[in-house]
Amino acid sequence: MITNIVSSLPPVSDDVRDRILAAPRTAEAHRALMAQTPAMNAVQLGGNATRDVLGARFSAAAWNVERCLFPEESAAHLAAVTPDIVLLSEVDHGMSRTGQRHTTAEMADKLGMAYAFGVEFHELDLGGPTERAFCKDDFNTLGWHGNAILSSVPFKRVAMIRLDDHGHWFAAESGASDPQQPRLGGRMAIAAEVATENGPVCVVSTHLESNAAAAHRHAQFQLLLDTLDEFAPGMPGLIGGDLNTGNHLPPDFDWRRETLFALAEQRGFSWEFTTEGHTTRPSLITPHPDRVMKLDWFAGKGLICRDRGLLSSLTADAKPLSDHDCVWCAVEVPDAG
Repeated sequence: MITNIVSSLPPVSDDVRDRILAAPRTAEAHRALMAQTPAMNAVQLGGNATRDVLGARFSAAAWNVERCLFPEESAAHLAAVTPDIVLLSEVDHGMSRTGQRHTTAEMADKLGMAYAFGVEFHELDLGGPTERAFCKDDFNTLGWHGNAILSSVPFKRVAMIRLDDHGHWFAAESGASDPQQPRLGGRMAIAAEVATENGPVCVVSTHLESNAAAAHRHAQFQLLLDTLDEFAPGMPGLIGGDLNTGNHLPPDFDWRRETLFALAEQRGFSWEFTTEGHTTRPSLITPHPDRVMKLDWFAGKGLICRDRGLLSSLTADAKPLSDHDCVWCAVEVPDAG
């Protein structure tokens, strides 16, 4: 659990970049490189909250924004569900494909929210072929790609929970490393304590592994739950994000074969906060109409679900902002008294 808080993430030096590119593709080398890269071991806080405390009822949205090509439009799109908390996956910071922007900061500014951002991957190249079409530079100023939480109230505490230290996309023995898209890092979650009128709540933005089978995601989710017990023992919690459920099971992509659902229920979480229906669609980066999956979820504990739904990522003129639709829910925090 990483609790180092910073106002800006230091860039990777040329020396460390050279070491990353030259390092053997092993888990041991990956762990050493992670330790030598300060931005991989910190959470960046910024933005400005507009309220001091959430009501006993509040709304949350979880959205994989697929690099966040359109931060201003994505923020405006969320107005349809007026979320108090936004859990984001796949947000860029200093990547050529998204104009070198800090997409989390831009969304937070547009929404009038505070943000917590953490690096999932340090990407050393420009991305895949469809992503390169959006690049105006042949370099990334920072190369950060990660997850974030946006909040209309200040964060009381924040932590990053790394779910992969062996370098699933780095180490050759994992079978997932890609020499065409070199990267450092791995899947992770950001957890934050926020205040409500009925006491504190822990909100979590996470992104589980896509390039693995169900047992791998089960282990990641178990690690997440174990660490949340340490971070926020006994506290009501809401976990949201892209869990990549069934992503390894084409052509049906049957999410029901995942074992993490039963695991969460055994630990007191409920999936009733997630609406029915698939959550993916063809996009500008991922134009694959045959990939229809249910990947995005909310799991709640110690909370009451008052409403839930799905917000299409298509704009009014039918432009897809992401290959994921946004899931949202309205929850109530029971009165502890």
